[in-house]
Amino acid sequence: MDLKSSHLSSVPAEPVIPNKSRLGTQSSLLTYSQQDLPLSPGKYSRTGSRKSAASLDDVRSNGWLDAMMASSPPKKKPLKGSNAQFSSIDFTVEDYTSSMVDHPSALDYFDKIIDGAKNKKVAVFLDYDGTLSPIVDNPDCAFMSEDMRATVRSVASYFPTAIISGRSRDKVFDLVKLTDLYYAGSHGMDIICPFSQTLSNNHPSCVKSTDHQGKEITLFQPATEFLPMIDEVFKTLVDITRDIEGVKVENHKFCVSVHYRNVNENNWTTIGQIVHDVVKKYPRLRSTHGRKVLDIRPVIDWNKGKAVEFLHESLGLNDRDDVFSIYIGDDKTDEDAFKVLRESNRGYGILVSSVKKESNAFFSLEDPTEVMKFLQLLVKWKRQGERNTSEL
Repeated sequence: MDLKSSHLSSVPAEPVIPNKSRLGTQSSLLTYSQQDLPLSPGKYSRTGSRKSAASLDDVRSNGWLDAMMASSPPKKKPLKGSNAQFSSIDFTVEDYTSSMVDHPSALDYFDKIIDGAKNKKVAVFLDYDGTLSPIVDNPDCAFMSEDMRATVRSVASYFPTAIISGRSRDKVFDLVKLTDLYYAGSHGMDIICPFSQTLSNNHPSCVKSTDHQGKEITLFQPATEFLPMIDEVFKTLVDITRDIEGVKVENHKFCVSVHYRNVNENNWTTIGQIVHDVVKKYPRLRSTHGRKVLDIRPVIDWNKGKAVEFLHESLGLNDRDDVFSIYIGDDKTDEDAFKVLRESNRGYGILVSSVKKESNAFFSLEDPTEVMKFLQLLVKWKRQGERNTSEL
């Protein structure tokens, strides 16, 4: 299937969704009302009604707070002397050196990576935030540069390329603004790809639709029945957190994100407790941790790794032995994709991080600038190969 000729739209016709939530608690879903919102860990609420310290300790005892801390990159540390060139990066030289031991630079090892890709069908999968764009305080301002956009466009002209993001599919399309790509939003729970009857037969959640150009497409949404619940939880969290300075709640269609990057660290326990209490009302929802964000997602057997496998199938790559995929991402949610490539021996995961992390990735890149350099090398390698072939 030729991905490049698809010109995939981000706004296909959507299936009709039932209005009534059938999957969880409806109405009366607050553990505490807005008036009972704890202002900081261990304190009384504004009304004087007591939210016990034991309640707020839930997120400490069950490991939520530790996970929130662990998923948050360290603050910038100014360095002196010979290390001054690293002063604007969120890590220490020791962190950087240690991370390179476990996950060597994909730039330094580019030739090794390409050795594995020779004479194979190469596919490229990319996260968005922290990979194609920098991590910023306001997620609405996470714009990719024009140079990065041009680079991704070049990559897509040579290789099947997909963006797999935690954002909604429409939102990430609006940010990337490129049509010759696959887009998978909501951690892979919302995928658009060219229409295939075989794909539709194999996956009940596939719906035949059309894009804005009238072309047939496949819309894959395995969590459609959760939409009313997700919308309900989004509205609830917006209401409960409205008085907490710096918090941002986003509806990514099939998941809800609660960003605490701009929240005073003293209130992180409160944020964690709020999410914990709301999710507890919905047995079929779960919370996962990202970079200073809590994501509320449906409890289904689907993630970015499953999305990679689905996209392999949509490209007709599942039954081929000559497939080599590269997945580049910076977040914990990308680990499922790294794991799929590692266990299937069908390519390499590349972690974008300047600090040491446990990861299923083979290699690393420091930041989006290095991601762009790597992608440019990939394009250069492909062009050179085509040039050499044409000269024979």
